[in-house]
Amino acid sequence: MAKLEVKNLAIYYSDFQALDDITVDIKKTSVTAFIGPSGCGKSTFLRSLNRMNELIPNTKTEGKVLLEGQNIYDPKVDVVNLRKKIGMVFQRSNPFPMSIYDNVTYGPKLHGVKNKAILDQIVEKHLKRAALWEAVKNKLQKPAFDLSGGQQQRLCIARVLAVNPEVVLMDEPCSALDPAATQRIEDLIDELKEKYTIVIVTHNMQQAARISDYTAFFLADNDGGNAKLVEYSKTKTLFTNPKDKRTEDYITGRFG
Repeated sequence: MAKLEVKNLAIYYSDFQALDDITVDIKKTSVTAFIGPSGCGKSTFLRSLNRMNELIPNTKTEGKVLLEGQNIYDPKVDVVNLRKKIGMVFQRSNPFPMSIYDNVTYGPKLHGVKNKAILDQIVEKHLKRAALWEAVKNKLQKPAFDLSGGQQQRLCIARVLAVNPEVVLMDEPCSALDPAATQRIEDLIDELKEKYTIVIVTHNMQQAARISDYTAFFLADNDGGNAKLVEYSKTKTLFTNPKDKRTEDYITGRFG
């Protein structure tokens, strides 16, 4: 069952066409990985799923993205509420310059939660879900910047989860982490997919093969524009029996 349905999506930055005619279904409670060479539109496509591209001047989007049947680009859609439903974890951890506790409660407070006991429960629940509670439970009022890089990234994941999203977008969440921290994030993603729909951009094909249920391969033309979705299938199928020669060439290291 599709959680997100993308139909004929095209994205322009001024006169430059970044994405061309993308149509794909993203399955519910699964991990979908986007792979492809640098500059092939993966992150642009990821940001289109919660309208983050609108923060970039002169961006135009055509086509539809349906969240359980509702077009998120309908002018009536509340973008703040949309980004509560479809949260995002960025490539570099970006904790707010405040305490660990206040990072996790920032979203719930923004959406009207004021009761201290409920906020305490939210903090414990989602730090546990992000596999961080045991490490920080006695220093919740310490600055978030005191945490290691891997811990900061898990804190950012807890911050996203604290507003009860339906979909979690991750833009290369492990690229700045060492192997041990990467393993913890990958284990966490595997656990989270039981409840959430996860979409991840990664340059690491081994990571895509390890953690995703479905994989989409993107490729741009020689000028870095008009990126298209070349192939999308179950991860095992794409890596062992790709249908398109370009996919095979990429995953076997012939280019990219």
